[in-house]
Amino acid sequence: MKLRTYQNQSISPIISRVFFGRSFIIIPLVLLIFNMNTIAQDVKIVRKLNQLEEHKIDSIISIMTLDEKIAMLHGKGLFTSEGIPRLGIKELHYTDGPFGIREELNDSWASLRLTTDSATFLPTGSALAATWDPDMAYEYGKVLGEEAKSRGKDILLGPAVNITRSPLNGRTYEYMSEDPLLNSKLAVKYINGVQDCGVAACVKHFAANNQETDRGSVNVTMDERTLREIYLPAFRAAVDEANVYTVMAAYNKFGGDYCAENDYLLNNILKEEWNFKGLVMSDWGATHSTVASALNGLDVEMGSSPNNTYFAKALLDSVKIARVRESVINDKVRRILRVMFFVQKKGVAPTDDLVSTPAHGKAAWQIASESIVLLKNSNNLLPLKIAGIKKIVVIGDNATHKHAREGFGAGVKTRYEITPLEGLKSKVGKKTAIQFVQGYKPKYLTTSERGSGRQPDNQPDPVLLKEAVDAAGSCDVAIVFVGTNRGYETEGTDRLDLKLPFGQDELISAVTKANPNTVIVVISGAPVDLNNSVKSASAMIWSGFNGSESGNALADVLLGNINPSGKLPLTFPVSLSNSPVESLKAIPGESTVNYSEGLLVGYRWFDTKKVEPLFCFGHGLSYTTFVYSGIKSDKKKYSKKDKIKISLKVKNTGATTGLETVQIYISALGQKIFKPTKELKAFKKVLVNSESETEVKMEINVSDLAYFNEKLMKWVVAPGNYKIIAGSSSKDLRISTAISVE
Repeated sequence: MKLRTYQNQSISPIISRVFFGRSFIIIPLVLLIFNMNTIAQDVKIVRKLNQLEEHKIDSIISIMTLDEKIAMLHGKGLFTSEGIPRLGIKELHYTDGPFGIREELNDSWASLRLTTDSATFLPTGSALAATWDPDMAYEYGKVLGEEAKSRGKDILLGPAVNITRSPLNGRTYEYMSEDPLLNSKLAVKYINGVQDCGVAACVKHFAANNQETDRGSVNVTMDERTLREIYLPAFRAAVDEANVYTVMAAYNKFGGDYCAENDYLLNNILKEEWNFKGLVMSDWGATHSTVASALNGLDVEMGSSPNNTYFAKALLDSVKIARVRESVINDKVRRILRVMFFVQKKGVAPTDDLVSTPAHGKAAWQIASESIVLLKNSNNLLPLKIAGIKKIVVIGDNATHKHAREGFGAGVKTRYEITPLEGLKSKVGKKTAIQFVQGYKPKYLTTSERGSGRQPDNQPDPVLLKEAVDAAGSCDVAIVFVGTNRGYETEGTDRLDLKLPFGQDELISAVTKANPNTVIVVISGAPVDLNNSVKSASAMIWSGFNGSESGNALADVLLGNINPSGKLPLTFPVSLSNSPVESLKAIPGESTVNYSEGLLVGYRWFDTKKVEPLFCFGHGLSYTTFVYSGIKSDKKKYSKKDKIKISLKVKNTGATTGLETVQIYISALGQKIFKPTKELKAFKKVLVNSESETEVKMEINVSDLAYFNEKLMKWVVAPGNYKIIAGSSSKDLRISTAISVE
């Protein structure tokens, strides 16, 4: 692991009890622990400290019994694993979730029904990714870290960084994007934020967990280059750049072996090639063997039932008959102790003072406000000019729907969740009358088709539909809230299609016909079919499941208090058949799924195959306009060890200050090795004042242009010419320049 700056600490109970209680007098260690702020910049001393810590861990292991070691390798309860009580080493406490700390549970999934375990509901993964802002990801992680620490938690089960391969994946809302660079940049800062609070982050789900249908049994196959270039970069960045302390193995199989017993993924790549020093845990109930899991890289088994625990008595027996060497067990304990020592260095007593504070609410609002994407704005209907509007009709269940605790998986018992209707009413006050009509209600069917689970009844309700049309015809502006919810998009099941559920398309057609001044607000965590909305509505907004402050943030954007700056982290296709997964029939439902699309995931597929999306990756409008000019690189020819320094100018030509995300794509020109048409290689979100211009600078390592050579099993930068393209989205490309690599 990378070196860390040690803070002033008193002697821990572990040191005093293990070393002094057992007559291990290590005076140099004690002296070095004090006043670390004054010497942490000395790299040699910090390295010495790490060495001493490793010696300390080895000394602890040497006095542990085999029974004590085995006890640490599996769950003690649903969200705990054992410490070493006689040595003063406390058990580890784990917590969901990636977007808010889970309520307290028994040794089952039943809530303890406490009044002190409410948490901040943060925007979910795809909403965070729509900010395109690593600084927001850090604040996001910091909120989670503070709330986890204050609740006495040691390990946060997040971030979830799996690539959005299929738009139907039920867990897309929890993941971030379809692009490995965007995932990586956000994941690193998220982890930094969590771990700076003394909580170990857990990056998940390793690896190729890109569907929910049959996730516990499906076998994923793909070529090595695709694995390395698309599906592993965010995990590697978590290890190399963020020093993540824990990794969760996925449910699925990869290359024929379950991920929790996958020698290639866990040992060869993660622990040997990437030199990961932390612990690898299973997903809950994702362990399928004792010896294979122990030998092939799993360190902690979580979620297994008491009568079916592979890493308890079965593992103890396997060591006793020499099927698993005790040195293998020692390595696992060593990794766990590293995590324990880390969380104890920044230990604080559990307190409610840092849970769901006003500061955390402000962070949730800022993240949500920067994630909202303006998809369309014909005739500048947005922002709403309240002074000229006497009545607004708000239509649709998603105007009042709360998403925090819905669905299967990591819900959040949040202290509050502001709905869009509540946000609008609080912001508009008495200036304009606001009427709410239901429009539709979520109704579900049962089905045994692919993606079985909770599927929507798409028949419109004629009574609610007429009520909505009548109301829309009597107002100045109608705002229709459509999309999905977290009861429909959920862990454990994939959607069957991209259709807007519950008869929403019929609602949109009828309302926009009754009132052309209609704004469509789409609330979803994943792509949906918006063809009808694009044809019918004057203005459209996409908002993810945006957390406790979702309604306030959305109202601020609709009213112009906030200039929207979100960019889509996912491609919205014209139809499901345009998606690579559907087009190639490489879809969930078979025992083995081959990722035959290879590198062509998301916008890479649409660009390379020349398929027009409905809304492209990176798309997002503003209430102002930005003009790009003057792109240049610091030189024209580079060696493979160089950095490419890029600069350009962005001018805000409107009257409204705004944030713009400048996206840098690179195309390889005339090379023999296959590459997608272009790939995102850098991005930067910048604030540009109205009628002002700013210079934007970015750097790209030439090594980041490499492809993974499967014959050599290493990264190779192909010499030749490259085009550097700056754009406001993957389709809205503004200016470019050319370079060559020698």
